[in-house]
Amino acid sequence: MEHVSRSAAAPRSAGAACRGSGSSEGSDSGSESSGCSDSDEPIAEEVNVEFEAHSISDNDYNGIKKLLQQLFLKAPVNTAELTDILIQQNHIGSIIKQAEVQEDSSDDEDEDDDEVFGFISCLNLTERKGTQCAEQIKELLLSRCEQSCEQRVVEQLSKLLNDSTKPVGLILSERFINVPPQIALPMHQQLQKELTEAQRTNKPCGKCHYYLLISKTFTEATKSNFKRKEGRNQPKEELMFANAEEEFFHEKALLKFNYSVQEESDTCLGGRWSFDDVPMKPLRTVIVVPADGIHGIMDKLKDYLSF
Repeated sequence: MEHVSRSAAAPRSAGAACRGSGSSEGSDSGSESSGCSDSDEPIAEEVNVEFEAHSISDNDYNGIKKLLQQLFLKAPVNTAELTDILIQQNHIGSIIKQAEVQEDSSDDEDEDDDEVFGFISCLNLTERKGTQCAEQIKELLLSRCEQSCEQRVVEQLSKLLNDSTKPVGLILSERFINVPPQIALPMHQQLQKELTEAQRTNKPCGKCHYYLLISKTFTEATKSNFKRKEGRNQPKEELMFANAEEEFFHEKALLKFNYSVQEESDTCLGGRWSFDDVPMKPLRTVIVVPADGIHGIMDKLKDYLSF
């Protein structure tokens, strides 16, 4: 596959040193897991890092699974099976690693050479019908939709997920929060090339009528404590996206809804979210876009994320 590389200044914070397990969101009370730094003060330091994208391989299992866990948190989704599927269909998707450094490095740095900083792939929920992880993801989305949306939206989502004539591809794009969004442009572009080639050669995951994303988002907790029953007249909450590029998918969505993961976000992976000490409510935003609209989204991403 085509390899891409990007150099970026990745700001390093006290929370960034907490990479290990769990999710990237801290609870809105500011509590952190015992493995994280006690200091809330950011370290005023920038580190220039060059990233490279490679095809997914067996060696990436732990890194991919860890990143999937930051997306699904405590939801009943078999991330081990999902990781296995993504590795098996390695004609689709890429992983982000730090570019090799030629100069001498310490043993500690060598241990991180194969660390997965992010990945992108696609799971065809229609093709994978019957696998535990695909069924669990569909059940998760429908149950959260029932809790958050009007019945017509639930029915729309149920029909979309169960129509075998119009396959739904779940785009999975996860990375550490300190990896800059510019890396997303070549990753998404490469994914679309691979999906097109998979469809041309009749390989798994090639044909998708819709694309679905589960985006990590946040709102100010103080502004989202009260929910009006009349959904159509509900005031619009300002969403902040952990992956900035996913806002462009959100703008073109034919179906979208949010659900809270506040009770699940009690550990950290890759840093802790804080915005000027304003308490944040962590959400997941489900986004469905038509496949024929993806090129327009890619054009907007190019305008926004090009160096």
